[in-house]
Amino acid sequence: MSLDEVVERVKAFECPVVEITGGEPLLQKDVYPLMQRLLDSGKTVLIETGGHRSIANVPAGVIRIMDIKCPGSGETDKNDPGNIAHLNGRDEVKFVIADRIDYEFARDIVVRERLCSRVNAVLFSPVHGELDARQLSEWVIADRLDVRVQLQVHKYIWSPQTRGV
Repeated sequence: MSLDEVVERVKAFECPVVEITGGEPLLQKDVYPLMQRLLDSGKTVLIETGGHRSIANVPAGVIRIMDIKCPGSGETDKNDPGNIAHLNGRDEVKFVIADRIDYEFARDIVVRERLCSRVNAVLFSPVHGELDARQLSEWVIADRLDVRVQLQVHKYIWSPQTRGV
């Protein structure tokens, strides 16, 4: 599909909010002009990114939902720490947490970078089937973190093994 076709297809849905996600959208060179064209057409545009690609060139006005990979993912070395400097008060930061080590890693970044005062929301999601949401919630309460515990809802709607949803 061409960029024009994608924009027209999105317009046909007549929804005010468009979220770009799936795999790593920042790997697609056309995602930047796509975001700008959607913004120019009056859409609220969100992009969900894995945090390993720079968000510096994401157009102003796009709401970034950025993952920071925890140790349990095996991908912490892929985090782009420079991305934190580009976050603003409309953005969100998400941590997917498998265990206490992941929690402490996430908590330390939240505190050190003062994320709760810099972004719209900090989201802590327990890895489905690995960390009990109640346990994660108790850690958050004990540390008085101003974060939201968020379940991976798609794992409850569809089978946890379902991909692409």
